Amino acid sequence: MLNLDTHILIKAFEGDLTPHERSVLTADPEWSISAIVLWEIAKLYELGRIRYGLDHEILAAAIDQVHVWPITRQVCVNLRVLDFQSDPADEIIAATSLTHNIPLLTRDSRIRKSKLVNQA
Repeated sequence: MLNLDTHILIKAFEGDLTPHERSVLTADPEWSISAIVLWEIAKLYELGRIRYGLDHEILAAAIDQVHVWPITRQVCVNLRVLDFQSDPADEIIAATSLTHNIPLLTRDSRIRKSKLVNQA
């Protein structure tokens, strides 16, 4: 199983992945996201930064096929062990991967420099 950050999920939906991302996502078709990704999608749509909101029928159907990890107490406890600082949503996404011991696929350079978060 893979954990996807918000932008990877959106790029996968739009078909705008790098060859590496496409290869990783094809090799492991079990995808997951942190619940905070749903909030980020709603906010990005509200701000006009993405074309599709959570009520977009095709995007909603795609998201319904992805496992959504809740923001649990343990995820929040793991925020303090992260070896990078970023915006709260990115930190929650990374802590979700750390908590569930699943690789994270991200383009975020701060997260990619982490020695704690397993990268896909």
